[in-house]
Amino acid sequence: MKVKIIDSLPELGGQLATLYPEKYIYDVAGFPKVRAQDLVEQLVKQTNYFEPTICLNQFVETLVRTDNKTIKLTTNKGVHLTKTVVLTAGNGAFRPRKLKIDNVDQYEGKNLHYFINDLEQFRNKNVLVCGGGDSAVDWALMLESLAKKVTLVHRRDKFRAHEHSVKQLLDSNIDIKTPYVPESFRGDGEFIHELVLRHSKDKNNIETIKVDDVIVNYGFISSLGPIVDWGLEIERNSIVVNTKMETNIPGVYAAGDICTYNGKVKLIATGFGEAPTAVNNAKNFINPEEKVQPRHSTSIFS
Repeated sequence: MKVKIIDSLPELGGQLATLYPEKYIYDVAGFPKVRAQDLVEQLVKQTNYFEPTICLNQFVETLVRTDNKTIKLTTNKGVHLTKTVVLTAGNGAFRPRKLKIDNVDQYEGKNLHYFINDLEQFRNKNVLVCGGGDSAVDWALMLESLAKKVTLVHRRDKFRAHEHSVKQLLDSNIDIKTPYVPESFRGDGEFIHELVLRHSKDKNNIETIKVDDVIVNYGFISSLGPIVDWGLEIERNSIVVNTKMETNIPGVYAAGDICTYNGKVKLIATGFGEAPTAVNNAKNFINPEEKVQPRHSTSIFS
């Protein structure tokens, strides 16, 4: 079976590579913990065993079933024809929730960060992290041993992160500012040099923090984008599938965070099981004489 991978991003890896390549993942079987980028690299290496055609920087705009055997995908760069499709688009297109301070967007890509690709850029720096969820707390903890100083700012008294992570945070040397919100900044057009914080409950309580870098972890806004117009059954921003990972459109399957069914658990580990279920049923759809149950990998690669 010939396989083509179409990805809107410039590299394979999805959210793992784009949002948190330096973070550790703890729910992948066989790995007590694994760095996200390392996992992506191993998955890409495994993918290349099968020599798929890989199309990057292509955003799928429409999906149309033209007849009983062909599905037409139109992207921003052209048209692809196929017999089956497996949708693995995660939570859809995503964009970060931005820092709501006038004119601060001019510092994005300089020393205002919504994505982190390399922790080393923060070595011996004064880093301020905004947010109170898992991502903010995790980044602060990871930066503690690397940065000169880490300041974590959250608008509430309590953090929403995992209990164990919060305990680590409270036991660390990270400077915790709660409940504070960033109100303004001082910069020179090239870099932010100071962030001004205002107490959430006492408006007269203001602090100014000197910074080399600012990291904002307010979460992400996700959207299925044009997928909602393809005629798929969608429930709570997810594509409904059956036990074969089939959607309501013949020949179209879905796996991972983008799909839903009764009892669905959204984890990377779950997606690893759903993907082969979708692929093998897709192959059976193309050729009903093919068995859904595949041969074991040891017999294929021995």
